[in-house]
Amino acid sequence: MKITIKDYAAEDLDKLEAISRETFDETFREQNKPEHMQAYMNQAFNREKLEKETRDSGSRFYFIESDGETAGYLKINKDGAQTEEMGEASLEIERIYIKKAYQQYGLGKNLLQLAIDKARENSKKKVWLGVWEKNERAIAFYRKRGFIETGAHAFYMGDEEQTDLIMVKTLT
Repeated sequence: MKITIKDYAAEDLDKLEAISRETFDETFREQNKPEHMQAYMNQAFNREKLEKETRDSGSRFYFIESDGETAGYLKINKDGAQTEEMGEASLEIERIYIKKAYQQYGLGKNLLQLAIDKARENSKKKVWLGVWEKNERAIAFYRKRGFIETGAHAFYMGDEEQTDLIMVKTLT
């Protein structure tokens, strides 16, 4: 399995939209109402919104490929692009998703390490993310890598309020 990580380029918008929808659906479909999933994906992953996100100077997208096939992606935010007020010393991992067929091969670790490396390159002291309280596998993944729960915030899936745990890793 040959793993490569590529920076987002303007011609990748279709690929970004497709992988965003596919991985979000695979991750959360079983625990959410179909109409809530569809409404959320139409709002969060429409072309105009994604294009705007890719033009934000504080955000970066990366694709991870396995043998030339797109297997997942990462979105990080710094400074004013962060979705919560966490300060200039923090970098946010807003999205880190791997297609189900590629899970358990260490690709998530590769993207997480990339985020940590980018945080260090930008002199950040902390990396943080929000993770759904019912996503036990992801919570365990982050805890194993030194993230600790520091709070929570509301996340809306359709009209249903859910809770995302805020998890932070201090960089040394």
